[in-house]
Amino acid sequence: MFMASLPSFLCALLIFSLSFHGILTVKYVVIVEAPPNHGGTVKFNTIIGGIPYTQQIMGQINTFIWSTLFQQNTPADRKPVDTIQLFIKDFIGAEGVTWGSDRINVSAVYLRDYNGPMATKWEYTSLLYHEMTHVFQWNGEGKAPIMLTEGIADYAILKANYFPPAFAKPGSGDKWDQGYDFTARFLEYCDGLVPGFVAKLNKMMRKTYDVSFFKNLTGKPVEQLWKEYKAKHPGSIESLIIYETRL
Repeated sequence: MFMASLPSFLCALLIFSLSFHGILTVKYVVIVEAPPNHGGTVKFNTIIGGIPYTQQIMGQINTFIWSTLFQQNTPADRKPVDTIQLFIKDFIGAEGVTWGSDRINVSAVYLRDYNGPMATKWEYTSLLYHEMTHVFQWNGEGKAPIMLTEGIADYAILKANYFPPAFAKPGSGDKWDQGYDFTARFLEYCDGLVPGFVAKLNKMMRKTYDVSFFKNLTGKPVEQLWKEYKAKHPGSIESLIIYETRL
């Protein structure tokens, strides 16, 4: 009603201004495909908060990824995403899968059966931090190692303080690109050496990827960084659970 009363050129100017400053950001579409009486659907609606909570938290995670994780302050820095579709589906396997660059499947079976140490709503939120990072991260146009991109997605839940008790401890792992929580902890170490390391690495991965990016950012090759990281945490206890059900 307000905008309809403005001259057309002012409306266009206002829309441009809002878009430029990120106020008009991304549309979040949540579709429940699992049956209404499915245990996962029931948990989704009654415990998690259903579609309203999901859309709300997706907006908060979106802001976190842009402002904190990847430090992308202008639309030109960001991966162009207009809409994210999230589906609650009845499938067995991964707890969550990001596919087609802007679609996320969450397993209703996983929600139904989850009986972990954290509350179901907390676990679901942690999962969305991981999966939405995949939506917005650069991957060198497919050239970046999958385990590195998974590590960055788990770094997001570490940075957001949504990592579970069994998450890898600092110094854990056999190699830097082991993936998931092991690589997340290594990236945390690199970020301690070079503030904003993960954001800078992600920016470098916009069009391509090369392992030399680590040396470009830190002055040391990744093998040396890994050796020094392990030396900093002698006798570290390995994570008991490897989180490979988030893809």
